Amino acid sequence: MSVFDLDTSVPAELGPLSWLLGVWEGSGVVHYTVGDEVREYEFGQRVSFSQDGLPYLNYNSYTWLLDESLTPLATETGYWRLSRNLGDGDPGPAMLPRVGVRPFATAESVETLRNDVGGFDIEVSLIHPGGVHELYLGRVKGPRIDLATDAVMRSATAKEYAAATRIYGLVEGALLWAWDIAALGQDLRTHASGRLTRVE
Repeated sequence: MSVFDLDTSVPAELGPLSWLLGVWEGSGVVHYTVGDEVREYEFGQRVSFSQDGLPYLNYNSYTWLLDESLTPLATETGYWRLSRNLGDGDPGPAMLPRVGVRPFATAESVETLRNDVGGFDIEVSLIHPGGVHELYLGRVKGPRIDLATDAVMRSATAKEYAAATRIYGLVEGALLWAWDIAALGQDLRTHASGRLTRVE
């Protein structure tokens, strides 16, 4: 497996995820069945993946219904990173600065994090304003990402939401994704999918 190419302004640890960087826009479809009711509609979406010099991606998604008013639909924000143990060379917890040498500062050292199928294990933490926080575990291998929730936290006022899986892939320059959820008393099932193109 060859070492990946990386813009020198991006931390080496983001190499396996760097193809996500940028702003993406497009549309998608929600199709979710609750009991005998099928909830189906089209939406627009704008997604941003950015980095600020730390070893994770910042993520933000905003969606709106494709109706006459472009009614706001949902938003989520979070962080994507390679899954590895954090040590003294990493900042945190809270606002404590790192102590010592920053780990995995070169593409060669990041290569040592490859898993047994030739990809990289990742962690994704997403927060929804309706009182839901998802922790996904998964893997990135080339231009494909597979995620499944390891934990879902809900506030006492949140709607019922138990688990989810997500898939992302870069296909002919477009970012395609699919999201299955277990919510509102239903088992894990198809929820939404979209197709986005890079605009920035």
